[in-house]
Amino acid sequence: MKIHPSWLLVAGLLAVPVTAQTKTTQTTKAPTFQGTALAGSMAQNANGTPVCGLGKDFHAGRRAELRSRLKPGVVVLRGLPKVSDYRAFTQDKNFWYLTGVESPDVSFVMDVESGKEILFVNKPSAFTEQWVGEIWDTDDEWIRELTGIQDLRRQRDMAKAIEELLDPGEVLYTVQTPAVALAGCYDAAEPYAKARAKDKFDGRMSREGALKAKLEELYEVEVQDLTKTLRDMRVIKEKAEIDAIRRASHAGGLAIMEGIRSTRIGLGEWEVASLLSWVQRRHGATGDAYAAIVGSGANSLVLHYQDSTRSMADGEVVLVDFGPELDHYVTDITRTWPVNGVFSPRQAELYDAVLASQAAGIAAAKPGGSLRGVNAACSKVLQDRGFGEFMAHGAVHWVGMEVHDPGPFGVELKPGMVFTIEPGLYEQATGIGIRIEDVVVITESGCEVLSRDCPKDRAGLEALYREDGVLDLMDKTVE
Repeated sequence: MKIHPSWLLVAGLLAVPVTAQTKTTQTTKAPTFQGTALAGSMAQNANGTPVCGLGKDFHAGRRAELRSRLKPGVVVLRGLPKVSDYRAFTQDKNFWYLTGVESPDVSFVMDVESGKEILFVNKPSAFTEQWVGEIWDTDDEWIRELTGIQDLRRQRDMAKAIEELLDPGEVLYTVQTPAVALAGCYDAAEPYAKARAKDKFDGRMSREGALKAKLEELYEVEVQDLTKTLRDMRVIKEKAEIDAIRRASHAGGLAIMEGIRSTRIGLGEWEVASLLSWVQRRHGATGDAYAAIVGSGANSLVLHYQDSTRSMADGEVVLVDFGPELDHYVTDITRTWPVNGVFSPRQAELYDAVLASQAAGIAAAKPGGSLRGVNAACSKVLQDRGFGEFMAHGAVHWVGMEVHDPGPFGVELKPGMVFTIEPGLYEQATGIGIRIEDVVVITESGCEVLSRDCPKDRAGLEALYREDGVLDLMDKTVE
């Protein structure tokens, strides 16, 4: 068995990979307020200094674009409050998109016509920071340099500031759909909120709905929803966003490769899920973009299987659909491989059909096309090979800050649009589920596969399987 050279064992324990990234992040240098988070921290650089998302210029550009799409009025945004349990805080996606601010209990107000911007932060509290670390407050002069927002005020001053900015006849703008943070997604959050509101034993109004109601009560004006405008903006990604998705895809690809190396008969699905999550974090991820799908045997037929409770058996495939969030952007990668490292004839037949289907979809992903056209190209290959009855889902969806990023399905493809191509076949009689998924970005001439690090040809997967993985090396130290 080949030992993969990037992993070292030190004193019987698994050490971190020795890579250029490790050397770079450990180099001593002066603190900076620019750039993106490293080492998995969304609120700080690797050297401990705070960051402003993808940089103040990126977020200022997003605010300017928003203003250009709105009629005169005042934008009112509330970031998420501190968490109600012992988890790390992560910011609402839309609030972060427009501000880059990751700290809890922060609000933002902007006058559309003048461009006047005000950031409302916490009251200074040495006691709180002793317990939880840096909390953005009015004593932090660096916030102005970091965010580019010069007017910094206490939260208690927000009501008065809105009144000062709001001219007669103008409207207030807020986001009225549920907040989405780490591992969240609009197509899960919105049905959840609607079901809670309709529950006769619950019926709670959402935080966003309460804000709208309070604004209408206090200012007696129309409150308009920013959701559609922001979703339209998010469909075409800026270079900084594409680079973030590329980083997330790199971390996700390396993690799945490690999962393939470590796979063996009798291994638990939960062990693969845990390993992948750790490798993603090792390569800069904040956390999981969604709960890991690690399905072996019959579980490979369950499209969103998330229990990860079964041990893998000889003669089966294992389907892994997993990706990290990094710098608030996510990836979505799926690979399928045999538990024993060698594709059976039937597994190979189905796998090759799915691989050919994805290749057809990638070829169709180009400017002037559409998601429907990409999906049709994938479906045609599977139908032509006689596998139509084993298809269970469409092959495309948008990706960005959310794993199912919102956006219109029928829009013409343009450079900067990012989505997945993920055809699959699921044969109930044999318990073989095959899915191959990659994230692509439309370019001027076609598309770039952002998640290409992890191999997907059968020979490449089988060769990777034969290498020793992290779990193999860990178990050798026990022996």
